[in-house]
Amino acid sequence: MAPPMRFGVCPFGASFIVSLPNDKSRKDSLMKRRKLAALWAVLVTVVAALLVSSQTVPVSAQNHGHGNGVREVPPPPFYNPYPPGILPPDLPQEIERVRREVRFIENEALAQWQALTPPTLTGQPPILAHTGQRANVLLGKLMNFDENISPFKNRACGFCHMPYAGFSGSIPSVNLTMIAYPGSFQFRAGKRTAQRYTYSPNFPVLNFNAAQAAFFGGNFWDSRATGYLLGSPDANQAQGPPVDTQEHALPDTACIAFRLTTAAYRPLFETVWGAGSLDIKFPHNTEGICETPGGASVFGTNTMPIQLSPDDRAKANNVFDHWGESLDQYEASPDVSAFSSKFDAFLHNDYTLTPDEMAGYNLFRGKANCNSCHLDGRSTAPTPPPPEGTAPNSEDTGAAANARPLFTCFGSANLGLPLNPRDAIYYQDKPDFFGFTANPYGFGFRDLGLGTFLRSGPGSWPSPNDDWTPFAPTSDGQMQTSTARNAALVPPQCPTTEAPGPYFQKEFFHNGYIKSLKQLVHFYNTRDVYPFPVTSGNCPAGKTEKVDCWPMPEVPNNLDMTIGKLGLTDTEENQIVAFLQTLTDGFTRPYPDINTFTGMCMACNPATDPNCSPSRQGNGFLIPTPPLPPCASAICGVAPLPGPKPIP
Repeated sequence: MAPPMRFGVCPFGASFIVSLPNDKSRKDSLMKRRKLAALWAVLVTVVAALLVSSQTVPVSAQNHGHGNGVREVPPPPFYNPYPPGILPPDLPQEIERVRREVRFIENEALAQWQALTPPTLTGQPPILAHTGQRANVLLGKLMNFDENISPFKNRACGFCHMPYAGFSGSIPSVNLTMIAYPGSFQFRAGKRTAQRYTYSPNFPVLNFNAAQAAFFGGNFWDSRATGYLLGSPDANQAQGPPVDTQEHALPDTACIAFRLTTAAYRPLFETVWGAGSLDIKFPHNTEGICETPGGASVFGTNTMPIQLSPDDRAKANNVFDHWGESLDQYEASPDVSAFSSKFDAFLHNDYTLTPDEMAGYNLFRGKANCNSCHLDGRSTAPTPPPPEGTAPNSEDTGAAANARPLFTCFGSANLGLPLNPRDAIYYQDKPDFFGFTANPYGFGFRDLGLGTFLRSGPGSWPSPNDDWTPFAPTSDGQMQTSTARNAALVPPQCPTTEAPGPYFQKEFFHNGYIKSLKQLVHFYNTRDVYPFPVTSGNCPAGKTEKVDCWPMPEVPNNLDMTIGKLGLTDTEENQIVAFLQTLTDGFTRPYPDINTFTGMCMACNPATDPNCSPSRQGNGFLIPTPPLPPCASAICGVAPLPGPKPIP
């Protein structure tokens, strides 16, 4: 096990008060709060100094951004309900490191915009001719790396989705420990890993396929960004994090329009979406509202605390939609979804796969049957070997049908992953400074994925289609089948995801339980070979978790039985890993902004560290799952009930 780590715990405070129109009592309270906040700032600074000297996580005032606007009161202290070991000790330094990288890319995008010849609005229907597409892509890039789209002006979308990680998690120590990334109000955090942006714009609008009795499409792990209104799940997905209490945490979607009115790139937004599109009459207290995190008790259940006229609310809603649409265009562009991997060159006859890569590809589309879900552009039914068929090793012999395969079926599956007790969400069962509790169920929370969304359950979004609700029990535990592309994308100086390194520590699947591609393939191969009725961190003596012990699934229903006992050898597992690495963009041309990583690679010594191998990578950070209470009734007691097995 890893050596014990000590952490500081912040005291909790009362709810932060935001002055609302015609509310004298709250204005008086705000003056009192300013005095109290000043005292907090002094106390927190002293505590931080003491903690730094003790080599613990420093507790200090929230860092706020470099953007326009100044908070009227000092920001509140950190929220830290976590026991020792959940937060990584380098978290404050790593947060600041990523923020510097985000600002670097934002400045790069500003320079790219300023160097762009403005488009010309012409034609019928009107088109932004010549450079209009690039203008929209750069607008999306600028918004993606703008820290001002958060209450404390300290979080951009890119913070959790950096190019050098395949537009996924940017902090190796977070990927090893707390799984979900800390939001604008530190240390609130979500419940799942940051999904890769790459190729997400290709997912269709979520719909139920009656012939296959399954859902296809959407964005997010639980497919809740259906795209039902914008026609693009990816654009719909981009609307989520800015108002998610655990991420950017803006309390009102209109805060996006408000912050964009003072953005340096406002002229670009108005070029793309029309002059006057940001001309909205905001009330005088808008800044105070937008610098208060969503979920604060002062808002109650009001999700639109900014009091706008109907016309101005409609304008703000349009800006919110355009926010998502421009981000989608950035993510759909070659800047993000590049189709520039070794495999793309192979399909174009410009690269010859190595023997191990080719063997891995044949296993991927044959014996391992990976391409039944991660479609490779060929047929998906393996041709059997002699005497039943003609294909050696059962590889798919179908001809290429797609020159740019996406390596996903756009569906969802329950792979049977165990509950990960390191996930930050389980510990956020106490109110924070603003009176908000992210997860009142504690370890009674169960992530039912698509099933929870279909029930409009906690931690998800309301479903836009009641006809889907009856399918919740057969969807429980299912998570989106992500593209296999860029699973192995890492910074150039950390050339692999696999120990001993130097390597870049990533996290895989929705709850980050898997820490290497070798583990990922081994899980698919042996889930049903080494099953044990235990929770993570509690494998029997003599067994090694993730090697010859797989803890029980968090959700036992609807398990995908096409995996679990594939009969692959150790060498064959490694060959599939070699093939997965050919799906990394940046081979045929440089991948934009991949060189922006300024952190440290990880490395270990197999001679002194028993966990220094791809098979046991991260096992030093396993912790025992505590005795689990029953699944909370708000999750598992909502009709239609989960079944046939009860959720433990």
